[in-house]
Order: sequence, then structure tokens, then C-alpha cells
Amino acid sequence: MEENFKYNDNTTEHLKDVYKTVLAELGEDPNREGLQKTPERVAKAMQFLTKGYKQNPDEILKSAIFHEDYSEMVIVKDIEVYSQCEHHMLPFFGKAHVAYIPNGKIVGLSKIPRVVDAYARRLQVQERLTLEIRDCIQRTLEPKGVAVVLECSHMCMQMRGVEKQNSSTTSSAFTGLFLKNDATRKEFINLIQARLH
Repeated sequence: MEENFKYNDNTTEHLKDVYKTVLAELGEDPNREGLQKTPERVAKAMQFLTKGYKQNPDEILKSAIFHEDYSEMVIVKDIEVYSQCEHHMLPFFGKAHVAYIPNGKIVGLSKIPRVVDAYARRLQVQERLTLEIRDCIQRTLEPKGVAVVLECSHMCMQMRGVEKQNSSTTSSAFTGLFLKNDATRKEFINLIQARLH
């Protein structure tokens, strides 16, 4: 939660000055009533929105690994994703669907969304974000396979540039059995598309 996030006072002060200058350069009066606290608010918002730089996704997973014989697919789907495009620093957001096939180890289910968030709360491109999530789970859990699908809307496409409001982008990345076995990959795709609840 943002209210529990620890802001760096030095960073806040420095960014506050930067955003005050930005407002002036854009033709605004940073001293008018509605904007007086905006530079500080933005300085704090940017620290929160990029808090992933201070998180270690591997350690997040390692904090809740359990040895189990379970060897069927584990899926966490519809994980909310909020990130910022590194090219324009505009938001992109959507859903992540993550699966792995255990190989003697499972992880606490809440840790997978935390890993997604740790990578998403950085300046990103969707393609790299997809690979980083996949590689972290593969590296840390050493499962028989990992599958990641991201479906996102990008404000850099919708608010500027081509201005295509209804466009979305899907990216995917697979390892192990999800790469080698068509039936396993199809099962994953069918399950993330199904509405089971």
C-alpha cells in the first residue's frame, strides 16, 4: 500500500524542484493555488511507481519456497499490471497470467503477483517485462516449465502517437514443457481464457 511506502526525503526534494521547473517550462505557473503542492505529489508518486528498483524479485520468491511432490500446472491469472513505458514514461496496464509446472518445489501463491509487481514498477517495455517474470520464476524455482502471458493497453499509443484507443498488446514467453509440448501450452491458454469462477 502507498501509505506504508517509505519515501526518500532527499529524492523527494530534488524531484520537487525538477517538476516545478517542468511545470514552468510547459507554460504553467507552479505557484498558482492548484499547482503549489503538485511538484511534491509527483515526486512522491514517481518514487512509488518505480519502487521495483528497490525490490529483489528472486528474494521475494525464495522467501516462500516449499518442497512438495505436486507436479501439475499451477496458474495465477488475471494479475493486475501497472507499469510505465520507458520511452515516454506514460502508463501501460492490463493483466498477467503466470503458470509453472513444479519440479519438487512450489511457492506461496501471493509471491507470484509480488514478482510481477516488482518488475512492473520500473520503467519498462512489455516484452522485457514478460521475459523478466518468466526468467525469475525459472531461475528461482527450477520448475519443469514456466508460461507468462501479458495483455496490456499502452497510453503512449492511446493518448499520443497513433491515438488508437482500443488497441491492446499481448506478449508471451515460455520455458520447458510449455515450449516443448503443444498440449501443455494449449492447456495453459485454455485455462487462462476460461471463466471458472
